[in-house]
Amino acid sequence: MREPLDPDMFDPVCPSDLTPIRFGDKWYGMIVRCLEHGPRRFSELRVPLRGISAKVLTRSLRALERDGMVVRTEHPGPVRQVEYELTPLGRSLLEPIAAAYAWAEEHWEKLLDAREAAAGRPR
Repeated sequence: MREPLDPDMFDPVCPSDLTPIRFGDKWYGMIVRCLEHGPRRFSELRVPLRGISAKVLTRSLRALERDGMVVRTEHPGPVRQVEYELTPLGRSLLEPIAAAYAWAEEHWEKLLDAREAAAGRPR
């Protein structure tokens, strides 16, 4: 049995669009981090990614699968069970994502200040 994902894995106050470094779409990097320790079901991913709709999570997972980062496995049986797992290519993203996370954490206050200053400027 694997450990459940921490519902507080991602700070709900932290806007993921604040980080200027992107991997795919807004959710791509967070999904990859959720899959870091092994395969997960769709419903498991929704726990720490509570701000994402089912439609957007499905679209992001399909994009990750299309790009070769994730493999989708449907297990046979009376109850349909689907899991998503990182491929070796997807695993290769873990290090750059960790570096981007560390950079954003180090520059968090400057990023917030810049966003607030920009929001106050007339366009």
